[in-house]
Amino acid sequence: MQASNNGKGTSGTIGQPITYEKIPTQIFADSKEASYAVAKEISDLIRQKQKEGKPCVLGLATGSSPKTVYAILVRMHREEGLSFKNVISFNLDEYYQMEPDSIYSYHRFMKEQLFDHVDIPKENYFLPDGTVPAALLRDYCMSYENKINAVGGLDFQLLGIGGNGHIGFNEPGSLINSHTRLITLDHSTRAAASMEFGGLHNVPRKAITLGVAPILNARRIVLLAWGERKASVIKSAVEGPVTELNPASYLQAHADVSFVVDESAASELTRIKTPWAVDSVIWDNKMIKKAVTHLSQTLKKPILKLTDKDYNDNGMSDLLAQYGAGYEININVFNQLQHTITGWPGGKPNADDTHRPERAQPAKKRVLIFSPHPDDDIISMGGTFQRLVDQGHEVHVAYQTSGNIAVADDEALRFIDFVVDFNNGFAIDSPNATKLFQDAKDFLRHTKNSEIDTPEVRKVKGLVRRGEAKATCRFVGIPTSQAHFLDMPFYETGTVQKKPIGEEDIKIIENLIEEVKPHQIYAAGDFADPHGTHKVCWDAIEAALQRSKHKNFMKDCWVWLYRGAWAEWDIYEIEMAVPMSPDQVLKKRQGIFKHQSQKDGVVFQGEDSREFWQRAEERNRGTAQLYDSLGLAEYEAMEAFVRWKF
Repeated sequence: MQASNNGKGTSGTIGQPITYEKIPTQIFADSKEASYAVAKEISDLIRQKQKEGKPCVLGLATGSSPKTVYAILVRMHREEGLSFKNVISFNLDEYYQMEPDSIYSYHRFMKEQLFDHVDIPKENYFLPDGTVPAALLRDYCMSYENKINAVGGLDFQLLGIGGNGHIGFNEPGSLINSHTRLITLDHSTRAAASMEFGGLHNVPRKAITLGVAPILNARRIVLLAWGERKASVIKSAVEGPVTELNPASYLQAHADVSFVVDESAASELTRIKTPWAVDSVIWDNKMIKKAVTHLSQTLKKPILKLTDKDYNDNGMSDLLAQYGAGYEININVFNQLQHTITGWPGGKPNADDTHRPERAQPAKKRVLIFSPHPDDDIISMGGTFQRLVDQGHEVHVAYQTSGNIAVADDEALRFIDFVVDFNNGFAIDSPNATKLFQDAKDFLRHTKNSEIDTPEVRKVKGLVRRGEAKATCRFVGIPTSQAHFLDMPFYETGTVQKKPIGEEDIKIIENLIEEVKPHQIYAAGDFADPHGTHKVCWDAIEAALQRSKHKNFMKDCWVWLYRGAWAEWDIYEIEMAVPMSPDQVLKKRQGIFKHQSQKDGVVFQGEDSREFWQRAEERNRGTAQLYDSLGLAEYEAMEAFVRWKF
């Protein structure tokens, strides 16, 4: 854990670091470490209250952020004897209208994540009722708050934070004195929840939420945030003014509050983004590269045009004092960036590879691309994929999950109708297939939004995506025998909520690596959501790599991480940048189009309504433009990678 800056304001005394943070913020290496610290604080509070013979009143949150906290508390109950018999809990919110047994309800979420696994009495946990008649809502909300007051108020309030700064469902515009009420959800909040609901059209438009005032009345508040998507809103809440436009900023007024974040969520904080502006730093190569590229971007000047005055005026005078003239620093960083650019992602044969990101030998490599979903390969690294094939490498693609939950019902129905018509058209008598598809068809026609797809329907949806992945492989130019469909078991729950990875998942990856014996591995490295499929897929890959690293063939294997259509590596992190011409950009787009079920009405498009090919192209062009703005060669687009080392 990094120590938080607890001071207020932006000025410091001599010898003291400047602090910009108005809320104590603890930064952890990852969400697991952070979640353990929070679970430990909660468990200590519960035990202390037990010793005092008092109830422990907890305010609890839902969403992805607290899941690991709850899992650790469950483990503490099972393995360390932590009892919840003295716990009284109140949840922040619930969708409206929402039946408590719906797969989307927070009632069900809390039971599955915590309540059903510990010894908390059923009469001791309370959640807003999403079925209360509209005419009774006002009185109901008042009574919910009165229940909290009747037990002495909240000892501890656990919070997450929305991408727009909401706490609970107190959306931007909520007042600091707001109380428990029915609220209309912001579009961005509904879009962020669209994955769980299988599309934006299924997300409720309203919710009941505990107000800002009762949240601030809690004696202790801890807010959790994971991933780079929360970075900007965390910076605004922690360093910005108190404003209704970011309700989390109201927490600046609380006497005992902490933000607990991982490194990605902290990435926009001043002490992380520009640490040299806060305190003295160790000017190692990575820090120099980060500072110089940031200075170049801030001043909108190419690196080679930066002057000593630019360094001095922007808090980097000690860098000059340590390393001499700014121009020498400029040349060093410029050359490092130049050496990341290569049109030979598999290495250039018979070339001096001293300053190239990849080895020249072996000239023809076995390459294994891991794709968490059946389209991540073409979306995230389609240009590089194509180059590797065109340059003669043996390329394999491992599709880690079926991706079936991302297929819309009407898309599945279209394929079922095709199979039935195909069988009839060619007089193929297949009673079992006909019955299977008819059952699936009947289910889809009568299913409710709260129902989980049957195994047969999930199979159909998985086959849709498998066919699209095969089409992409043929388009790029590899035989489908080099497409490996792993169907990792952790994914096959039929819902967005997945199982933890298990031995079977890891073994599937390990066996494939052993079979291919790759010289290069490419894997998704965007871990914005620690509970997302990409992160879980990487955890399985990493576990398999750790098991395999002692094997002889692994000594020649390099691992490269790509990112998805949502974000890109920071420029100072990039270790290989593969440029694309306008024609290559167009070809990549055509490859993405092979995934027709993910085009147009894509299920999980989130807040960004554009199609995946549009997002990917913007990202790739943005990377190329960034290199250009720093003074390097101008390309149409670029895909970027970071090397992961054992």
